Amino acid sequence: MVDLLQRPGDVQNAGLLRLRTLVRLRWLAVIGQSIAVLGVQFILGFRVPLGACLSLIALSAWLNIFLSLRWRGGKQLGSRPAGLLLCYDVLQLAGLLYLTGGLENPFAFLFLVPITVSATSLPLPWTLALASIAFGCSTLLAFVHKPLPWAATQVFELPPTYIAGMWAALVSGTVFSSIYARRIAEEARLMSSALSATEMVLAREQRLSALNGLAAAAAHELGTPLATIALVAKELKREVPKSSPYTEDIDLLISQAARCREILTRLAVPDQLSDDVYQQVSFHAMIEDLVAPMRGSEVQILIDAAPADEKKPTPEPIFKRNPAINYGLGNLLENAFDFAKAQVQVKARWTANHATLTVSDDGPGFDQSIFDQLGDPFVTTRPGYGAAGQAEPGQHDGMGLGLFIAKTLLERSGAVVTLSNHKAPLQGAVITVAWPRKDIDLSKAV
Repeated sequence: MVDLLQRPGDVQNAGLLRLRTLVRLRWLAVIGQSIAVLGVQFILGFRVPLGACLSLIALSAWLNIFLSLRWRGGKQLGSRPAGLLLCYDVLQLAGLLYLTGGLENPFAFLFLVPITVSATSLPLPWTLALASIAFGCSTLLAFVHKPLPWAATQVFELPPTYIAGMWAALVSGTVFSSIYARRIAEEARLMSSALSATEMVLAREQRLSALNGLAAAAAHELGTPLATIALVAKELKREVPKSSPYTEDIDLLISQAARCREILTRLAVPDQLSDDVYQQVSFHAMIEDLVAPMRGSEVQILIDAAPADEKKPTPEPIFKRNPAINYGLGNLLENAFDFAKAQVQVKARWTANHATLTVSDDGPGFDQSIFDQLGDPFVTTRPGYGAAGQAEPGQHDGMGLGLFIAKTLLERSGAVVTLSNHKAPLQGAVITVAWPRKDIDLSKAV
């Protein structure tokens, strides 16, 4: 699963721009530029260097036609060709602004468009390069440009202070929008990768659960023919003389049939033979099943399951076996087990309206430097990933997806997951998972 995911450092290098996207954006620019130039010339009546402006606009149109004919629109662009096409857009816009007033032209803010597109889709070096080109062009246009189209009888000239303000606003707007767009796009890509991992884990758990059901059903169906084989083998043994060369083979057949029955018994315990019964598990039993593989180590695991109000006890919740809940709780328990020094406490409480599970340990607790990011994907303090460095040989490393996947799966089941640390002087992490009983309880108490 890890191999199918991109780590945060690789996300920004993914080629996310398709040729069709850039072509469509450029067609919008061609249409908008044509309307603006023709509108100023023929509607407002201001004189525009029409031939030069339309030539630059036509160049963009011909570029689009060439790209559409040369490659399929769905072609995914690499960083270099996408960056060069956006660089052309910056220079073409700079050319139009040079012909129509430079920074005095209110459409100078359109420098933000190619930079923002690059910030959301291309690696950081390309975004910085495009931003540098845009800043250089805007600086040059502040001093070198044709007059702004205006009435022939009037001279329109903005004071240098205003032009400097326009330049500063353009630069600051470009920087802010680029940083914001890049951050939002990166978070969206990380969340998409993490959710894909969650779906893969859930699908795997569902397949395992389905295999358990198939194994139980197969064991139940094979029990009768296997009993018949054992019975016939015993009858043959009675009929065959002890000195017969077949006696040893019959004994082997009987012993192997007995061994098969033992295997089937382990696959199909009595409470698995009924699907309805097997699909139900009490709150306490579910916790015991999840904790069982962790027992026998140096870390002590204490389980305390009881009604929240001992004076008015409420029947214990009955859960439906759910791979998502099992994986989510199992992951939380494993994390507590890994970080605990000597003890993990698992406390289950229930009322008439809620069922709550609290998992706490005596380890170092959640790192305060990432506490606000807990539950987000790719956030971890385990070695082997990100700022945590490389894991030592034989040591568990992490991608920062375990807690995110567990939290996501549990929340999909209707739970509210709360993360915290013990209050001083105690140490350790505390995770609380609370369900409304109406969402998970199969008993008649609801």
